Amino acid sequence: MILDSFRLDGKVALVSGSSRGIGQGAAIALAEAGAEVALLDRGDASGTADRIRALGRRVHPIRRDFASATPQELADAVTEAVAELGGLDILVNNAGTIRRAPAVEYPAGDWEDVLTVNLDAVFHLSQAAGRHMIAQGSGRIINVASMLSFQGGVFVPAYTASKHAVAGLTKALANEWAVSGVTVNAVAPGYMATDNTAALRADAEREASIVSRIPAGRWGTAADLQGVFVFLASDAAAYVTGAVVPVDGGWLVR
Repeated sequence: MILDSFRLDGKVALVSGSSRGIGQGAAIALAEAGAEVALLDRGDASGTADRIRALGRRVHPIRRDFASATPQELADAVTEAVAELGGLDILVNNAGTIRRAPAVEYPAGDWEDVLTVNLDAVFHLSQAAGRHMIAQGSGRIINVASMLSFQGGVFVPAYTASKHAVAGLTKALANEWAVSGVTVNAVAPGYMATDNTAALRADAEREASIVSRIPAGRWGTAADLQGVFVFLASDAAAYVTGAVVPVDGGWLVR
């Protein structure tokens, strides 16, 4: 039956930035589909963990601050997930940050911080997970891209650069690892009601301008992304790799 190919029973997932928002939604969706989940976050992911345990799934929280973690510490997080949950089949690179300022005034420290979290950590986690997945002959890596993987944005040069790079890295790794049974794709959320967009939503004029361009007429939510995460993690997407999938209420086609 086709619906069986969407099931994740017996799979192990590692989700970064999983204490809230998009990452929390992804982790819970994967657990609802049958996966055991390691939660990689700089903060307390106990709320997410409790919801996953309530589903009867195993869960293992791992603490890392992506702004300061070394490549080895990120690789060790992958090793810990494998050791605690018995394997690794799915990696969701969701953790991210954003800093806003005009480009001519953009602080060098903000540039470095955003690229460290949004790009460097994605590569180092993917590299470590990729080694494990290639060795076992299967795996799913799902990166979180953005509308700013396609567009330029305003006052967010580092975020835009990082998300363009995530889209490119997704394609590069997909090219290398498909032959080993490992798919690498990205989800590109549209304007979502998360902490990262709180400042935009608090600006009445900017908020109205954004909503007026979204054909769906509303901001997205973490729940709007859950089905895409499950699909890309599942056998139903075995022949999908190198894709950057917009989930944007029609923003890009407006």
